[in-house]
This record gives sequence, C-alpha cells and structure tokens, in this order.
Amino acid sequence: MSAPLWIFDLDNTLHNAGAHIFPHINRSMTAYLQEHLQLDEQAANALRQHYWQRYGATLSGLMRHHDTDPAHFLWHTHQFSELDKMVIRTPRLRHLLRALPGKKVVFSNAPQHYAQAVLKLLRIADLFDDVVAVEQTRYRPKPDYYGFRQVMRRHHVSAAQCVMVEDSLENLQAAKRLGMRTVWVTPGSRNADCVDVKIRDVMQLNRVASVFKWTL
Repeated sequence: MSAPLWIFDLDNTLHNAGAHIFPHINRSMTAYLQEHLQLDEQAANALRQHYWQRYGATLSGLMRHHDTDPAHFLWHTHQFSELDKMVIRTPRLRHLLRALPGKKVVFSNAPQHYAQAVLKLLRIADLFDDVVAVEQTRYRPKPDYYGFRQVMRRHHVSAAQCVMVEDSLENLQAAKRLGMRTVWVTPGSRNADCVDVKIRDVMQLNRVASVFKWTL
C-alpha cells in the first residue's frame, strides 16, 4: 500500500494538553466571555461548556450567537507567558514521527500562533509538511467537514489516502464519513464503529503501520 497523508490533531494527540494547557485555555475563555458578554464567572463557564458540547468548539457558538470576532477571541484566549513549562514532551516522539512513511500535517482547531509554538517546543515542527490551523478553515473548526476538505485540497489527495490521528471521537466520525482511515488516541476502553485503530497514546503508532500494512 502506498504511503498515506498522516493528519494529526495537536492537543491531547501529539502532546498532553490536559495537565496544564487546557485548564489555562478554559480559564482564559471563561474570562473572555465574562468581559465581552457581561456575564458572571459561573454563567460564563457554563456557556463556554455548552457551546463546546453543542458545536464542538466554544468559538463556533460565539460566532453564531454573538457575532464574536474569531481572530480577537483566539488571540486573547491563547496567550501563555510560560508555555515552555506547560508543554509535556515525549522523549522518542521525534524518532517515531520520522519513521512514519508518507507526508505529515497537523490539523488543529487551535490558532496558528499557538500550534506553531507548541510544535517548536515539542521539537517536531520541521517534521510536518503543513500546519492547518483554524484560520485556514475560515474559522469552521472540526468536526465541520470544511477543514477536512481543505486539507485534502491543499495536498491533492483523496480521503482514502488519508489517516486521521485524533483524540476526539466526534472529529473521527467526520473523518470516517469522508472516507479516511482513523486512529483514535484514547486511554479509555470504549470502542466505536468509526475507528479503525485505537491506541492509548501517540507512541503506539507503530501498531497502526502494521495494521494498515505499512513498514516502518
């Protein structure tokens, strides 16, 4: 089988964002909603979670219901004074990614400035042929199909040539409906029809190559 286009999510796929980064972003988003929608902290936090659960991204709800400027929102909610202390590196990740056959891209709902900064701190930025952040999807974050199709257009591939590696089941469902192969990065025991391969963390990607009959 010819080498695929590997499409990687960023947060909680290529690195653990749950320990330090996501809590910081959640607090920043709640504070943003407090300031710009004149809400108290409890109401702002509840609305942030509601939009995330309903649309897959808080930004989508804010744009739809409040005409929020997406660039302004993303810039102010993705500021980190000590990002280098918050990114958790996996020692052999670079070696594993270099061994994967085919081109590799990052496809993230995060803004470009944040995605690039994290990849640099992980010391893997040079291994990717492209970084498709939410700006390149016209602020239509996953699981919206637009971004997936944009990735395929940019790299002149069909869905059948793509492998989506992602921690979000909703995003993998969208990828599978388009015809992509899917890899679910999750420590949980749940299975899903839209998942071709399930791994506990990205360092188990060598299992994926064997299932899809690629040689590392």
